Amino acid sequence: MLIGRENERRILRDALADEYSQFIAVYGRRRVGKTFLIRESYEYNFTFQYTGAAKIPTKKQLARFRMALKEHGLKDMPNVFTNWMTAFAELKRFIIEQPEGKKVIFLDELPWMDAPRSGFLSELESFWNGWASARKDIVFVVCGSATSWMVKKIIKNKGGLHNRLTHRIALKPFSLKLCEELVKSRGIEMTRKQILNGYMIFGGVPYYWSLLKKGASLSQEIDRLIFSEDGDMYGEFEMLYASLFKKPEPYIKVISLLAGKKEGMTRLELIGTGMVEDNGTLTDILNDLEWCGFIRGYSMIGKQVKGEIFQLTDHYTLFYYEFIKGKHHGKNFWQLMEGKPQYNNWCGRAFERVCLWHTDQIKQKLGISGVLTNEYAWRYVVPKSKKSAGNAPVKDEGIQIDLLIDRNDDIIDLCEMKYSSGKYAISEAYMEKLDRRKDVFREVTKTRKALHTVFVTTEGLVQNAFAGEVQNEVCLEDLFC
Repeated sequence: MLIGRENERRILRDALADEYSQFIAVYGRRRVGKTFLIRESYEYNFTFQYTGAAKIPTKKQLARFRMALKEHGLKDMPNVFTNWMTAFAELKRFIIEQPEGKKVIFLDELPWMDAPRSGFLSELESFWNGWASARKDIVFVVCGSATSWMVKKIIKNKGGLHNRLTHRIALKPFSLKLCEELVKSRGIEMTRKQILNGYMIFGGVPYYWSLLKKGASLSQEIDRLIFSEDGDMYGEFEMLYASLFKKPEPYIKVISLLAGKKEGMTRLELIGTGMVEDNGTLTDILNDLEWCGFIRGYSMIGKQVKGEIFQLTDHYTLFYYEFIKGKHHGKNFWQLMEGKPQYNNWCGRAFERVCLWHTDQIKQKLGISGVLTNEYAWRYVVPKSKKSAGNAPVKDEGIQIDLLIDRNDDIIDLCEMKYSSGKYAISEAYMEKLDRRKDVFREVTKTRKALHTVFVTTEGLVQNAFAGEVQNEVCLEDLFC
């Protein structure tokens, strides 16, 4: 059962009724549901379908492609396809032999077909530009998990495929609401707090959620899926990055650095660790990771930090570095971990990341969905010169604000995100801290906008004397909009 994806499904289905041939690229991280979306949208009716195989020589890839054409009914082919020119020539012949009407050609895991020196990409360009685009009966759909390859070679191609796509679909992870719909469709009973707890580990990756079974608690399922050696997600980290990047090691190196810095790092800070080199490769790595949705890059208001800041936001990756990498896991590890200090601290950080993925829902609750905004984090570190001179802004030792919503209506929302088992009570000391933080922000950024304190909590606020100083509240229920 296909959950959500209405816009994406409409693009794919409408292509069947279009007057001209269509070239559609679908891309996104591993396990996000690309192939499932395409198959369900076309009800598994393809004129021709082929899925590239990972890390095999071109000779074997061509042999598999020939076998696929044979299985689809093409006869009298050469015994061996020696190159992609021959393969695409036979594909053309196969299409010509088909009855009138739209013909859906689906090439899945396209990046794996493009082995070094295989000539695949140039023949793909020739197939579309020189032949298929001149017809009116072809829906050509390509897909791939190696997002960086898809973006560079197809989406932002500077050669023969430049501006040739008719549609591109960047498939995003599910929201909390869609995850709720998915578990309900599978007959699994979960509270919204439990769905939140699952989201803090799985993110919105549909495949991970589809692995949950009825009749067990979420904690039991985490132990079964992730921490048991025969679990479906055991070793998922290595497979995830290997599927996205042909050489994953430099990407994992950058990811590991960012995993140790909750607030993120600038390019210069990454280079300063001595673990990555200052060259164009680092730029490519950061761009690729951002395209894949693993990190976010943002610029802050003010000039206290030079360059863009890159922050790791992928839920599963951060869970891996917190609880899996280099750790010993006994039986029922996750069930025993719940309630311990490390678990509680992680919940706070993980909830903040969930909020970052649901800024649209936060804006909707605030009534500013139609207002132009920028969302970013902000930090201030007191320069050593000011520390020694004793003239740091309002004598603050530095602050971090994980989510600001800079609004076009002359307001900046400073969002405080709190995970708790019950209603969150703002203490006098904490309100004083927030007031100091607001003062520092205003002094350093020189902003003239009104500063609103917004609390995003799991259970709401205790309505004490200090809750009245909060401009707006957003609760977990609001994130399910």
